Amino acid sequence: MSRITKYFFLLFLLSSTSFAQQGGQEIAVEPGVSLALATFRSANISNIQYQLHFNIPAEQSALIQSTELIDFKLVKLTDLQIDFKQNADHLKTVSVNGKMVNIDFNNEHILINQQHLKLGNNHIEIAFIAGNESLNRNKDFLYALLVPDHARTVFPCFDQPDLKANFLLSLTVPNHWKIMANAILKDSLIKGGVVTYHFKNSDKLPTYLFSFTAGAYTFIKKKMKNRDMEFLHRETDSAKIKLSVDSVFVAHSDAINFLENWTAIKFPFQKVGFVAIPDFQFGGMEHPGEVQYKASALFLDQGATKDQFISRSNLISHETAHMWFGDLVTMKWFNDVWMKEVFANFMADKVTEKLMGKSTFDLKFLQDHYPAAYGVDRTLGANPIRQQLDNLQEAGSMYGNIIYHKAPVMMRQLELLMGKENFQKGIREYLKKYAYSNATWNDLIAILSKYTKSDLYSWNKVWVNEPGRPFFNYEIKYDGDKINDLSFNQTSEVGSQRVWPQSFTIKLVYLTNSKILTVNAMGANTVINEAKGLPKPQYILFNANGAGYGLFPVDKNMIADVYNITDPLERASAYINTYENMLSGKSFKPYELLVILLKGITVEKNEMNLRLLTGYMTNIYWTFLTAEKRESINSLMEKTIWNAIEEQQLANNKKILFNAYQNVYQSAEAGKRLYDIWLKQSAPDGIKLQEDDYSSLALTLALKTDTVNTILKEQSARTKNEDRKNRLVYLMPALSLNVKERDDFFNSLKDRKNRQKEAWVTTALAYLHHPIRQATSIKYLGESLDLLAEIQKTGDIFFPQSWLAAIFSSYNSEKAYRVVQDFIKSHPDYNPKLKDKILQTTDNLRRAQQINR
Repeated sequence: MSRITKYFFLLFLLSSTSFAQQGGQEIAVEPGVSLALATFRSANISNIQYQLHFNIPAEQSALIQSTELIDFKLVKLTDLQIDFKQNADHLKTVSVNGKMVNIDFNNEHILINQQHLKLGNNHIEIAFIAGNESLNRNKDFLYALLVPDHARTVFPCFDQPDLKANFLLSLTVPNHWKIMANAILKDSLIKGGVVTYHFKNSDKLPTYLFSFTAGAYTFIKKKMKNRDMEFLHRETDSAKIKLSVDSVFVAHSDAINFLENWTAIKFPFQKVGFVAIPDFQFGGMEHPGEVQYKASALFLDQGATKDQFISRSNLISHETAHMWFGDLVTMKWFNDVWMKEVFANFMADKVTEKLMGKSTFDLKFLQDHYPAAYGVDRTLGANPIRQQLDNLQEAGSMYGNIIYHKAPVMMRQLELLMGKENFQKGIREYLKKYAYSNATWNDLIAILSKYTKSDLYSWNKVWVNEPGRPFFNYEIKYDGDKINDLSFNQTSEVGSQRVWPQSFTIKLVYLTNSKILTVNAMGANTVINEAKGLPKPQYILFNANGAGYGLFPVDKNMIADVYNITDPLERASAYINTYENMLSGKSFKPYELLVILLKGITVEKNEMNLRLLTGYMTNIYWTFLTAEKRESINSLMEKTIWNAIEEQQLANNKKILFNAYQNVYQSAEAGKRLYDIWLKQSAPDGIKLQEDDYSSLALTLALKTDTVNTILKEQSARTKNEDRKNRLVYLMPALSLNVKERDDFFNSLKDRKNRQKEAWVTTALAYLHHPIRQATSIKYLGESLDLLAEIQKTGDIFFPQSWLAAIFSSYNSEKAYRVVQDFIKSHPDYNPKLKDKILQTTDNLRRAQQINR
């Protein structure tokens, strides 16, 4: 190599790692969006306006030819990186300030040299082919889902949350398609077989909230209290449409009214629109003007349970709350993504509380948040609420049950600490100060600290910045038949010395009465002075009001009386605490607890508590019992559950128990009973089964019998909705009796195009790895872990977690555990956030090794 060649080669290498001395700061040109790049750009770029046009053909595989204009103000003359995560051949032309420039593309960035730029206003024009991955293209519809950093996979942009912009969008689509976007539709022009829609300029948005959908939808528009609302859907079941559409509009209207009153800020965006998408990846996504929902969460039928109706209301309230929390005020960087989620959950809970009443709300809050948060916080992979993030391409791994479920518990404790009125004043000030802008958690804490005498910074350190939960123990001393001393101590479950300041109650239970005492556990040791001199109780119910967060003791004398406790909230707290103690190897073995829970389903009448009990029961049955112990108790379980179905009076309770029966059945007798129900479509007395229920039953029967081919083909023929029919067809190979066909299905998932419907994939994997199939499926575990890094790069934010959960949730064997341990040991430098996901989702597998010994 000549000296000159070496010189130019060196220049090339330098250009691939750093793009220039940008204002004295060298910014690397690297994949993703680094914190350094984001910080530099937010200091130098402002007043961003995107003008985008997408020409979308009817043919799903055809290219989407697109154009873009980007106007922005440059504070300091500097080289520029524009994010675009596609191959270079997706870029056609680039023009800067009226002049065509050579395309300089490297490491997912279009590089614009400062010689083409100027101080002040700049104008860039780009012709390109839009990326398909995050447009979720289906046969006759598509939708843009760009959170957290997927805008750059579709079009060139500054893809970071603190560079908010206005979007002027136009779409050319087949003329029979309907459309929806963030902004109000301005006009349309039909030409030939296509129509071009022009939208008004959007409100100021971060790139992850820019969105649109187009396809063969039904369009509905309603005026709710002088506010226009738009709804797109693909549902074809007339009963579901009749039962659901009006309710969905009303729920949005109720949520908006509540939030306007609570925040003292009017709805902050130009339109209200929402779309129901079949097999959507999430429950919902909060794009202003075009909120996307999973269709099955909105469209309920006559067989829906009370819990499903409540969940729909809560979901709509959650996404509506985002209009203020996340959309109006947005986190500056995705390490604070939890802020928008905690407030959305927290405010949705307030809407739900108003609609349902306090007692029902408290029960739902406990059951929705605590078990899910414990499911991560008790593991070796527990993460804090607020996490470090160096590059936006890792942002998806920050989502999970800690930010969705521990954070609301934390926020509730914060509100209790400050008082509701002071808390509300602080939040209102925060929203007004940072409206249409960005803020950090520290910005919020600074405002809230003005409204309380408590040290929020110390409180924040343990609740927000550190993982884990406390372990509570108690000491009680008697003087004869009187309590002389009662005290609590708390330590970290993993041994470090930390204290989670919080309040909860305990209940002293006597033969004819009871006494509630409040525990303000603000230090490592708490003395309950009010207990001194009280009579010796029959037993103590710990965390009686369910407000406390952590692992609490179980008084074994409580177990014999638990189903006689009259308050459903207290029973639920007892159920949760008993289950958590079983997992920790305290108080109960799995088989012992399963027998106790089995008794409970015959007497528990509260629908939400019955759902909790059956969930714990089926989880213990499949995950913590050996095959031999399952066989020994199966007959008793089938008989007990079926008898409970017949004895329960409420239809929803009957259906919950029917689902549990369907889950655990293994005998030929039970199989015949369920097959007859499916074949004749004749539900047991008092139970309403709809098409989705019969599809679920068909899948279960296919898994547990030799009728897989005939039963699923027949169910597919019965299914009229094309989207639901396609789902059944996709699942069939995963349920095949032929091992090779199941092998082929698993191997097909190595190709990204076969993982596009993530909800279908995880459902299929759950059947593929069901305990009765694990003898032939355990061989997939190692390769599944090998695929995880790619899953994280190519999938949506919840896919890595759901991929792992669908695969590992039911395994309890030493062989499976060894696969996980070997993988971790052989990858010492593995992505730490993905490693945590593995440790979280395989925690029950780890505990099964300890509990079963």
